[in-house]
Amino acid sequence: MFQKILIANRGEIALRIYRACHDLGIPAVAVHSTVDDDAMHVRLADESVCIGPAPAAESYLNIPAILSACEISQADAIHPGYGFLSENSKFAEIVEAHDITFIGPKPEHIQLMGNKIAAKAKMQELGIPVVPGSDEKINSEQDARRIAADVGYPVIIKAAAGGGGRGMKIVLDESQIALALSTAQNEAKAAFADDSVYIEKYMSTPRHIELQIAADSHGNVVHFGERDCSLQRRHQKVLEEAPSLILDDTERQRMGDLVCDAVRKLGYLGVGTIEFLYENGEFYFIEMNTRIQVEHPVTEMITGIDLVQEQIRIAAGESLQWQQSDITFSGHAIECRINAEHPKTFIPSPGLVTRFHVPGGPGIRIDSAIYAGYKIPPFYDSLIAKLIVHGSDRNECLLRLDRALREFVVEGVETTIPLFVDLLQQDAIRDGNYNIRWLEQYLKLE
Repeated sequence: MFQKILIANRGEIALRIYRACHDLGIPAVAVHSTVDDDAMHVRLADESVCIGPAPAAESYLNIPAILSACEISQADAIHPGYGFLSENSKFAEIVEAHDITFIGPKPEHIQLMGNKIAAKAKMQELGIPVVPGSDEKINSEQDARRIAADVGYPVIIKAAAGGGGRGMKIVLDESQIALALSTAQNEAKAAFADDSVYIEKYMSTPRHIELQIAADSHGNVVHFGERDCSLQRRHQKVLEEAPSLILDDTERQRMGDLVCDAVRKLGYLGVGTIEFLYENGEFYFIEMNTRIQVEHPVTEMITGIDLVQEQIRIAAGESLQWQQSDITFSGHAIECRINAEHPKTFIPSPGLVTRFHVPGGPGIRIDSAIYAGYKIPPFYDSLIAKLIVHGSDRNECLLRLDRALREFVVEGVETTIPLFVDLLQQDAIRDGNYNIRWLEQYLKLE
């Protein structure tokens, strides 16, 4: 096992990793920018190292500074969390070259899955169903018109190196193809320094279903069931739940077996998430995330398994503690992402938190690094807390979630808590009858 782990991240995920390290008896080192001196993960960690000024490019994305922090603290492993450098294959290579363990997949798998075209081709080769579309990047407007005509409108143009909705354009008919292509390429170039794009069939009412997996260095692969992440705004997940209401045990087992077989053949190491669009009873692969997910707590709540600890154990060379038959699912869990944003306009709301009171009671979990007196900086992501609720079934889970949201107090900044209170009053949410388009359509009606 590791002697000391450096956490190359900030906010709630840094605190989450610290807790996993503490529970394993491993000292943890926090890195931080100058504006994060008073951050909770910095206060609690066994050691802390300042790695630069506020801008992420000069601190949390500063690879030499992070490696220097490892040298100063004598950490022998780095956990990247999510975001920042977590899916940077070059960072993983550099870390390993310095005889430090990167707690994550092999660099070649990060690179492979970071390119959506290559990932799609590889998964198709491994027997995973994919969304109909182009097999390689679009090189010209003529290519785009030909492929879109073959696939059939509407289609969606996506950035090959992208995510989070950037470099993504929907094309309803041939008259829109030229403008959509150039716009998507320009956005992809600006966001990812790579203007490669590809085309897929645009699905009108799909669900977003993802499977959580873990694979060790001894050939063992298991899945921890699925999460339904269909409530989205601008391709960003807003609420996640597990298990999905639309899958039965037979379908869950079929897809789990298919995914585990593909991951085993790939030779993957660590935890990961295979994401699908699901429509008319069919799954279509869209991407693989080679890191811990923001929404991992819902899986932890229904399985009782600490996924961050598993990341650490796998990276240390240990075998998985379970076979697939050992993993069972209990009850229902839902996570709400609480952002420091206006609940209707979604304009970020950094500033001083004057009051902070978290809900409690059975089945309530809060993952947050916020406290009263903390000043939310304007330089980073607006996620400030994750409210995760568990119940014996979905109805109990929803009732507890409603109570928890009404108990949750954050003053001094705007948050999205009122949005979730409102959403829980909607029949579509209570019934689980929503898809990835539902939230945006609902918000337009407001």
